[in-house]
Amino acid sequence: MKNALSLFLRIETITTRIALWAAIGFLVLATALAIYQVTTRFAFGQPSTWSEVITRSAMIWSVFLGVGPAFREGTMIALEFIQTALPRKLGHALYQLSMILTLVFFAILFWQGVLMTERVAGQTLAALQISIAWVYAALPVGSVFISLSVLGCMIRAARGDWPKRDGDDALRAEGAA
Repeated sequence: MKNALSLFLRIETITTRIALWAAIGFLVLATALAIYQVTTRFAFGQPSTWSEVITRSAMIWSVFLGVGPAFREGTMIALEFIQTALPRKLGHALYQLSMILTLVFFAILFWQGVLMTERVAGQTLAALQISIAWVYAALPVGSVFISLSVLGCMIRAARGDWPKRDGDDALRAEGAA
């Protein structure tokens, strides 16, 4: 079981890194196209009809791919003060419960995202002759990456590696002295 969990954590590390780099790529694309859109609109008086649609779509993908790495790094907005105010074991249980609820939410989002993607497959993006399903696919794809990251957080927490509470390092340093 320990080897399986270690293998899962290695896979989760790789998939989270892929999601992060893809999110960065989509964000760079969105930024470049937004600059292009502003330039063509205001410098040349000829706004691009396609760049705004792709910019918006790239931003959607960037957000859904960036949430998984944010969970992994512990940078999502949290009500950490409640967890830290509780005894360590109760705080840990609350953390795991919140992660379970997060998994439930993203499982629902995955399922609904698949249904929505299938439903809109026949529609095209404005100014482009590309199926809007490519944009909607960000929901189920992002949900998979996010769920892998959340499961990784839960495993690390169960091992005692995650999450670190404020002052944990200082307490360990005091105990070692």
